[in-house]
Amino acid sequence: MPTATIKLFLVHGDAKRLRTAELSNWTGKAIAGPRSELDGVLARDEAAKSGVYFLSGIDSDSGKSAVYVGEAESIRDRLRSHLDKDFWNHVVFFISKDENLTKAHIRYLEGRLIEQAKLAGRALVMNGQSSGAKLPESDREDMEIFLERIHQLMPVLGADALLPIGLAPEGHAEAQILICEIKGLKATGHLTPTGFVVLKGSHAVLKERASAHQYPYTLASRNRLIEDGTLAQDGDHLTFTRDTEFSSPSAAATVVHGGSANGLLAWKNKSGKTLKELEGA
Repeated sequence: MPTATIKLFLVHGDAKRLRTAELSNWTGKAIAGPRSELDGVLARDEAAKSGVYFLSGIDSDSGKSAVYVGEAESIRDRLRSHLDKDFWNHVVFFISKDENLTKAHIRYLEGRLIEQAKLAGRALVMNGQSSGAKLPESDREDMEIFLERIHQLMPVLGADALLPIGLAPEGHAEAQILICEIKGLKATGHLTPTGFVVLKGSHAVLKERASAHQYPYTLASRNRLIEDGTLAQDGDHLTFTRDTEFSSPSAAATVVHGGSANGLLAWKNKSGKTLKELEGA
């Protein structure tokens, strides 16, 4: 992804409240804000334009992050129609400052964004289906560039539904594959900008340690991963069926170990150096 200069404007001086974002040499613009300030978001001139939007929050049934992706010729009118959806607490929408986004353009963007959010696997996509649209080759290329800019701005605005889990590491620290071993089982993973990813095919112990009951988070994490199919029993152990991101190396190690673990000591490189030693080098 190319380098970029971002102009971020905090309307009320608070990064959690209404804010706008623009990229240098790009005709698009993003508006973001909490649901509690929806009136302020909708009062902006940009909300009268056509564009695509993201509603994000937590699904009450599963406790997982959730996102709804939509398109509208009037963002303002469409967002008001979503007030009956109670899962979302944050909105981000994207428009074109030169008003060159047609109905076909935004339908194309919506279809691609729903597809990308599902592939990323970071949040439940609440859309039933997407319409999508076919575009001439030149328009399609323009919209792919628009999509790339959306990907750049979304994390800056506190929305990571498009950020793939297990993204190929780029930084020096992230590039090292680390290993966590216990009872003849092995898990592999690496650091990411947002935490730690355990890679598909890694193993975890089948049964938790007795002491794990003192740490409800460990049990809850393992149970959730088992329930959603991320961890599947494979003989006398559990296997990760997909790349899985955790908030920290320790959070990942506790699931692998079935009990409390210090991730800085549990994860080692192929030479046997612990993560703690590697970070101190």
